[in-house]
Parts: sequence; structure tokens; C-alpha cells
Amino acid sequence: MKLAIVYWSMTSNTEKMANAIKNGAKDNCNIFQVSETNANEIAQYDSIALGCPAMGDEVLEENEFEPFFNDLLPLLKNQNIALFGSYDWGDGQWMRDWQEICKSHNLNLVSEGIISNLEPDDSIIQELVELGKKLS
Repeated sequence: MKLAIVYWSMTSNTEKMANAIKNGAKDNCNIFQVSETNANEIAQYDSIALGCPAMGDEVLEENEFEPFFNDLLPLLKNQNIALFGSYDWGDGQWMRDWQEICKSHNLNLVSEGIISNLEPDDSIIQELVELGKKLS
């Protein structure tokens, strides 16, 4: 199973989370900043981990990540999907909303979205490493 990890990060917290998933997956994955890829390329993978921090009023990043995600949605069929990201304030509503979008499109979410308040701590890093193993 090939895994794609696609993320957007402003402060490097979500990037650290993406790298933890890659560490769990070992050599069985490719990692992309969202600006480095496109929906058609990512839709070819068996498993996809998508990472985006909460922005503004707890929404996905609107200039790059949300358009990419909206392009990807109709291309997804039977892939295993995981969501992750960091936030500074709020209570994780952006992740709950994102999960609901995925569920409404009948996507195969392999776990609840993994979130970190600011920089991920050791327990979140370990959870992400395990997610990488599961996805690959």
C-alpha cells in the first residue's frame, strides 16, 4: 500500500505531525507540501493522510489547502484517509467539520482526526507514528 502525506503548515507544527506519520510509514510513502502536488496525483495513492492547521475562525487554510481538498474529494474512491493538524485557540471545531465533510462523501476515515494544540507533544507524535504504520 502506498501512502501520500499532504500538508500545509505555517508555523511548522503541522509539518512536524506530517513527518511523524512518515516516520511510522518508513519507506512506503511520499510526503508533499500541498503546493508541490495536485489532486490527480494524490488520488492515485491507496492511503492518504491530509494535514492542515486551523485558520481564522477554525477553518481549513483557504488559499492552497481548501481548494486542493475540494479538487481531491470527487476523485477519492476506496482510499484509506486520515486527517491531522494543529491549532492555537478554539476547541478543534475545524477538525470536526472536516471529518463531517469526509463522512458525508462516504470516505474511509481510518481514525478520528489527530489534533495538537500548538507543537505536538511526545504522545501525539507517537499516535502519529502509529497512524503511519496503520496507513502503510
